[in-house]
Amino acid sequence: MALLLTVTTNAQEAVPVVSGGVGFVSATSKGTTTMQPVIAPVLSAPIGDRWLIESRADLRGFVFPQNGTGPYQAQFFDTLEYAQVDFLATNWLTISAGRFLTPFDIYNERLGPVWIHKFIDAPIIVPIGTTQGYSDGVMFRGSLISRDNYQITYVTYFSTLSTINKLESQRSAGGRTSIFFPHKRLEIGASYGRLLQSERMNFEGVFFSWEPQAAALDIKSEYAHSPHGQGYWFETGYRLAKPSVIYTGLGRLEAIGRVQQFQRLKAGSGDSLPGLDTQRVDCGAQYYFPHEVRLTATYGRQFTKSANRNIWEFALTYRFLFPAWPRGSQ
Repeated sequence: MALLLTVTTNAQEAVPVVSGGVGFVSATSKGTTTMQPVIAPVLSAPIGDRWLIESRADLRGFVFPQNGTGPYQAQFFDTLEYAQVDFLATNWLTISAGRFLTPFDIYNERLGPVWIHKFIDAPIIVPIGTTQGYSDGVMFRGSLISRDNYQITYVTYFSTLSTINKLESQRSAGGRTSIFFPHKRLEIGASYGRLLQSERMNFEGVFFSWEPQAAALDIKSEYAHSPHGQGYWFETGYRLAKPSVIYTGLGRLEAIGRVQQFQRLKAGSGDSLPGLDTQRVDCGAQYYFPHEVRLTATYGRQFTKSANRNIWEFALTYRFLFPAWPRGSQ
């Protein structure tokens, strides 16, 4: 879900903001290179003190060689990832209605956009519990307890079945809770979801996020389980400089690494998970240029019983943010 981003023109007025990112992504595996131009605009429009309209789309092309070796051809896809209305009911409850990102663990809601996640492709286990990534329904979230040393947060939702083109969703329900220690910048949480159509099933997950104050280090991990399979991913990023000089010279360079493993427990069609047990290791680097430009290059090795393969990936992204209209033009 988008952050509440507004530009204040005076004490009573907040201007809607358009933000998001654009990028160019390429991947090479088994001698075949594919490319994806991406643009993901985000709209955040406050209405008064308690209402917010927010939306994000993903527009991308997929350029690939025909039959693996022939001339390149292109396909284009557009996805409405969320379009929701938020109502700040109290200081511990926000009610959202519409289309939203399914709040299972942390990747789907917080790390998915091309300008945020360190690695170009999503972890293998992301389809578990996220019900295709999007939900149409109602969501409740907030902070149960907020203290100086810790905060306990919650999210719960219900999604209806939708077969409308571009607004598809599954009938499901679930939630997430976590405890956050602000001084340690540490969060630990758990998720639960239940699919309420066709083959009914439960999903369980736990997650971990830590950004220690003393080092330019970022650690995140998830575990997820479903009747069809289970797995985990663990990733880290380390800036090659002290936090005090993180935005100068070598401080803009970040070494990144990720390990993940998936175990297939039961055959299932349409679950977007690998058909076989899969392991993968990735490593690489990112360089943060001024003005929100980021260059990423990674190498990965994937292991399965049928075949192993190398994966080389490259991405150039730009994060933008500007008011929907000039100040004072309302």
